[in-house]
Amino acid sequence: QVQMVQSGGGSVQAGGSLRLSCAASGYTARLKHMAWLRQAPGKEREGVATISTVPTPDTDYADSVKGRFTISYDSAKDTVYLQMNGLKPEDTAMYYCAATVAELSPATWLRKSAYDYWGQGTPVTVSS
Repeated sequence: QVQMVQSGGGSVQAGGSLRLSCAASGYTARLKHMAWLRQAPGKEREGVATISTVPTPDTDYADSVKGRFTISYDSAKDTVYLQMNGLKPEDTAMYYCAATVAELSPATWLRKSAYDYWGQGTPVTVSS
């Protein structure tokens, strides 16, 4: 089993920055992909950013966050980060980290159904 514990988040004005962290523990050596997803009130959970842990750290982003958000993974700490810059009110949501031991095709990297393990969620609020 894998446990994932999130930290970071909070409230910020539009244009500001926040960083989310998610530390994985347990059988982390098996993890192939880690991701951040978000869910706004009344909306479906959507993929924001993803990174493969092996063999190379390939990344992918939702079009809505490209150029503003950066996902990274520290293998020594088994921790995935999401640096969010240029935040907009429409980025307001509950953010979740997620991971999977499965080999994913690029077409599925941002799908919530692709992930087995989840963090507890952390709220991000961006005011205008």
